[in-house]
Amino acid sequence: MSASTFVLPTIDPIAISIGPLDIRWYGLMYLVGFLFAFWMANKQCQRSHGLWNEEQASDLLFYGFMGVIFGGRIGYVLFYQFPRFIEDPVYIFKIWQGGMSFHGGLLGVFCAVIYYAFKNKRSILSVGDFIMPLLPVGLGAGRIGNFINAELWGRVTDFPLGVIFPNAGPLPRHASQLYEFALEGVLLFIILTLFIRRPRPVGAVTGLFLACYGSFRIIVEFAREPDAQLGFLSFGLTMGQMLSIPMLISGVILICYVYKKAGKNKHQSKKG
Repeated sequence: MSASTFVLPTIDPIAISIGPLDIRWYGLMYLVGFLFAFWMANKQCQRSHGLWNEEQASDLLFYGFMGVIFGGRIGYVLFYQFPRFIEDPVYIFKIWQGGMSFHGGLLGVFCAVIYYAFKNKRSILSVGDFIMPLLPVGLGAGRIGNFINAELWGRVTDFPLGVIFPNAGPLPRHASQLYEFALEGVLLFIILTLFIRRPRPVGAVTGLFLACYGSFRIIVEFAREPDAQLGFLSFGLTMGQMLSIPMLISGVILICYVYKKAGKNKHQSKKG
C-alpha cells in the first residue's frame, strides 16, 4: 500500500433520519439532481423566448423523473439480473435490495420525452434537446452516492491515488465512481451548457449528449470492475460498454443528420 492510498471508511448508508423516516445517501443524491434540474429548467425557460414556460417544464420533469425511477429499475433487472428475474419475477419490485441502471433510466427518460411530445404536439427532438442538459448534474450526484456507498468500485490498480473500499478486499482500486462524476457529471454539464448557448439545429443537443455520455462511459469502464454476476462479455467488453456503444453511434449519426438537414434547408432557402 502506497502512502497516498486512501482507505474509504464505512459510511452509514442513511444520511438523515427524521423520526421513522430514513433518507439514504443515494436517495439524497437523486433529490439534489432533481432540484438542480428544476432550477436549470426554469433558467432555460427564460432563455427560450416563450417556447417553454415553467409549468410545461415542471410537467416534463415529472414525467422524466418517473422515467428515471421505473426505467432505471427495470433496466437494471433486465440488463444485469435477468437470470434472477426469471427465477423470481417479483424481484423487480424489491427496490429496497438496490439496483438501478443508467441506461434503463435513460430509456425511461426517452419514453417520457416521447409521451410528452405526443401529448403536447411537440417535436420529440426539441423536447429531448430541452431535457438533456438537465441530466448531467443528476448523473454526477448519483456517482457521488455510489462512492459514499462504496459500490460500483474500480479495478485493482497501483495508481498512486487508489482507494481501498470496504468489502472490496485489501488492494487499492480505481475510484471509478469519481472518474464518472468528473466526466459524466462535471465535463458533460460544461459541454452541454456551453453548446446550448450557440445556434444549432433541433436534435443536436440530444445527439451530443448521447455521443459524449457513450464515449465517457466506454472510457471509464476500462477502470471499473465488471459486475460480478456478468464479468466480461464479448470481445472483453463490459455490459456498460456494450450498452454505451449504441449510444455513441446513434449520437454521432443524429448529429450528422441534423446538421446535414439544416445545411440543406439553408441552401434551399438561399436558392429560393
